[in-house]
Amino acid sequence: MLRILVVLPLYGGSLPMGRFAAEGLKENGCLVELFAAPSFLGAYNALKDLQIGSERLDGLQNSFLQHISQCVMAKVEAFAPDLVLCMAQAPMSIAALKRLRKNKIPCAMWFVEDFRVFTYWRVFAPYYDIFAVIQKEPFFSELAALGLENVLYLPAAALPSLHRSLRLTEEEKKEFGADLSFVGAGYPNRCRAFPHLARFGLKIWGTEWEEAPELAALWQKRGQRISSEDCVRIFNAAQININLHSSPRPDPPVQPGDFVNPRAFEIAACGAFQLLDQRSLLPELFKADEAATFTDLEDLLNKTLYYKSRPDEREEIAGRARRRVLAEHTYAARMKSLLDFAAERIPSFGRHADIAWPENMPSDMREAAQNLLLELNLPQNASFSDLVTAIRARHGVLSDVETALLFLDEWKKLYAG
Repeated sequence: MLRILVVLPLYGGSLPMGRFAAEGLKENGCLVELFAAPSFLGAYNALKDLQIGSERLDGLQNSFLQHISQCVMAKVEAFAPDLVLCMAQAPMSIAALKRLRKNKIPCAMWFVEDFRVFTYWRVFAPYYDIFAVIQKEPFFSELAALGLENVLYLPAAALPSLHRSLRLTEEEKKEFGADLSFVGAGYPNRCRAFPHLARFGLKIWGTEWEEAPELAALWQKRGQRISSEDCVRIFNAAQININLHSSPRPDPPVQPGDFVNPRAFEIAACGAFQLLDQRSLLPELFKADEAATFTDLEDLLNKTLYYKSRPDEREEIAGRARRRVLAEHTYAARMKSLLDFAAERIPSFGRHADIAWPENMPSDMREAAQNLLLELNLPQNASFSDLVTAIRARHGVLSDVETALLFLDEWKKLYAG
């Protein structure tokens, strides 16, 4: 049974993706633990309240991130993973990555950001054993120039257990419903585009829209972050979901791009309809009749007007898109691709796992342990170490069986070598 440690960032767009990836790994039969970096966010943000110079603040923030990186390493020592999966912006120092490599613990990065905008990858990428990305060329060539050989194209995805069709209550329809809906941050190109959609009944959900006061009347739950669960309600409640990829440049409002954002898969998995700006990698992921796309602002306005009066056509396109996502674009499928890639490229991957159970284990305890495997949703071929790890991760009072197994594990460490 493979053990995977998923290292989350302090905050940002890859944070929910990391949690979804962990669920996808579990669906692949892995024993997964999360390093919950967001738990440290309050202390990290408190540094900004010290009212000190920027140079000193930068030093303190860097030291704090180094400390979090050491906490990750302590978790690695305790969990003994077969793979450490770091999401973009994960608090991993170069020293920690070197230590993992020295200890022969494979480490992968899922870089789910635009390599042209977020360039920190140039410093950190060479220290990862696997670098998974959401873009292709010229990113592949630039990574190859840094000496990376294990580069994997791994697009975003959806989590069907969360991103699904909902039967909304009347209250939910009233709260989340819209003729036109958008969920996301107020990037400059969106601030430029969305005033043109106001006449179609647009509602905007998300943060960082303060720079667009002309959109104030459209902004829902101003200033609040939208939970993943509420995003699903919004997707389901809208007649048309607008999906315009972000850009730090305001003009043109609709700009060419390559990668497809997570929202495209999540909306589709909900069986909801979306208008999506055309992306160069989109045809590899969806067929033409599975996605309604637009190429510029005028096309967006025309397509909005067209689809508003065609509910049957919207439903047909959304249904085809949903079937495609459920068949090919889930986090379980993405994590299987990652695990298969690791097994192919890293000879020692998964071979150090302890599969032994203690010798002379009493039959009644072994039977109770097998029953506990079922209770904890662990496979019957899980190791004794896997079972102990799962017990330690539980909350609440230990049962007599759990206490006995933990005692046996300590005895094994002390006397059985």
